Amino acid sequence: MQDFKDLKVWQRAHELTLSAYQATRTFPREEVYGLTSQLRRAAASVPANVAEACGRDGSADFGRFLKVAMGSASETEYHLLLARDLDYLKRDEWEHLNMLVVEVKKMLAALILKLRTDD
Repeated sequence: MQDFKDLKVWQRAHELTLSAYQATRTFPREEVYGLTSQLRRAAASVPANVAEACGRDGSADFGRFLKVAMGSASETEYHLLLARDLDYLKRDEWEHLNMLVVEVKKMLAALILKLRTDD
């Protein structure tokens, strides 16, 4: 069992989540139970699943939760694209958030691949 806070992927995913929360503060009020909630939930699911992976025994469980985190990262990526296309995010905000989510996905993919090659 390792401390999730030491993982660079968790740190970047946490940064993504904080940035997503900040960006959604300006979304329209009618989206509070829609896109705002969905984007926040998906973004928060990424570091939460990395943290849960660290609390599990064995590489199979660890890998499974990393894959769930990857799915949540992809969901976050889509919600960010939708928010951009609905003009809820300014171009520079979207670019920053998109860069973060793509980086997190690459980090997760590398960690998942490392687990496969270590087995």
